[in-house]
Amino acid sequence: MTDISTSGLSRPKQSILTASDRMKRRNAAEARFKAYGLVAIAISLVMLAVMLFTILRDGVSSFHQATLTFPIELSADVLDPKGNRNREEMAKVTTVGYQKVLSRALLTHLKAQGISQEGVTDKQIGELISKDAAGQLRAKVLASPGMVGTTINTAILAAGRVDGFLKGRVTYETAERDNQISPDQLRLVEKLQAEGIVGSSFNWTFFTNPDASDQRPEAAGLGVALLGSAYMMLMVLVMCVPVGVAASIYLEEFAPKNRWTDAIEVNISNLAAVPSIVFGILGLAVFINFAGMPQSSSVVGALVISLMTLPTIIIATRSAIRAVPPSIRDAALGVGASRMQTVVHHVLPLAMPGILTGTILGLATALGETAPLLLIGMVAFVDNYPAAPPEGFLDPATALPVQVYSWASRADPAFIERSNGAIIVLLVFLVVMNVAAILLRRRFERRW
Repeated sequence: MTDISTSGLSRPKQSILTASDRMKRRNAAEARFKAYGLVAIAISLVMLAVMLFTILRDGVSSFHQATLTFPIELSADVLDPKGNRNREEMAKVTTVGYQKVLSRALLTHLKAQGISQEGVTDKQIGELISKDAAGQLRAKVLASPGMVGTTINTAILAAGRVDGFLKGRVTYETAERDNQISPDQLRLVEKLQAEGIVGSSFNWTFFTNPDASDQRPEAAGLGVALLGSAYMMLMVLVMCVPVGVAASIYLEEFAPKNRWTDAIEVNISNLAAVPSIVFGILGLAVFINFAGMPQSSSVVGALVISLMTLPTIIIATRSAIRAVPPSIRDAALGVGASRMQTVVHHVLPLAMPGILTGTILGLATALGETAPLLLIGMVAFVDNYPAAPPEGFLDPATALPVQVYSWASRADPAFIERSNGAIIVLLVFLVVMNVAAILLRRRFERRW
């Protein structure tokens, strides 16, 4: 052997304890990369915090509603002129008559309490009562005709502007430019609040009432939207999960690898990336115009959402099945198990956490879809509850995200408040579904 030592091939000695210039540049680049990541995370968290703060600030107030509490004399002269307590005859009295009863009862109570009414006419005092209160009282009296002729002390809805005044949305300055309420009425509301006649309580009707007209924002609720979303998610779950899991099992475990299965896999991936509004156009053309299904029904919405969700569930399920080690399949086949037994008893139990997670996350995404539902008519004003299944699947309905869109597009600020409240409810559902996915994954997860 020959030692070759030339000046051209020799390298200067460098201590491993001293960083070279090249190492310093690498460390600096790594530090910058970490800093970029931290800055990106910080910006994302700040934007998320701003969004949540804005939604909570503008939407939490929708869970509280202003009410008026005073004695109401249910005069038989107005509500039951014939005095026989027959529901059919009493039903001829419209909400106009009940509104007069409420207005007269409020005026009588104010005089009895000695509350000054300076600058406010009798008509303006009646306008402090919600236009929906008469309908609620009418339904209560028709349900119990024996109430006629008695005096009840109950809380009724206050008008939307009164509710906005208690929440700080309506001020004296805005009232001067508002034709629905005046500054004198707001002063009277302050007096009523001091006497305990006007107050605020938790708004349970926000979850049970149907939508309301533009003149009654204080009565609008999410009842029909919640029921419509529940109907759609139930049908999507029944239609998507069995088909998606079965298709994934076949494609991953039994399908031959040829150009046909390759084409199917490519199309599934492409369908997962198609904009949701395209599925809405498809649903409008196929299910409504061609098949003649009822517009704005839950079943049409479920079919459209199922077409959109199915590729996502198939992709997630195939990934979970593919993650099961091949050695488990080989071991099962080696001891005499059939292909079906291997899949049912070994592959599926191990892939179940991923399947459940993908399914729940796919349904959570479907719950927030709006564009396809708008095209099939679910944005229509619906104030009647759909019937119980299965007939209710064909009745007109709406969904939570569509209700948010509908309220946000209205001019009255009270509907903007309610749209933010509906967003909070929708976010709660999405958080619950994501937490359920995490818990189920940890519950059924197996290590090998």
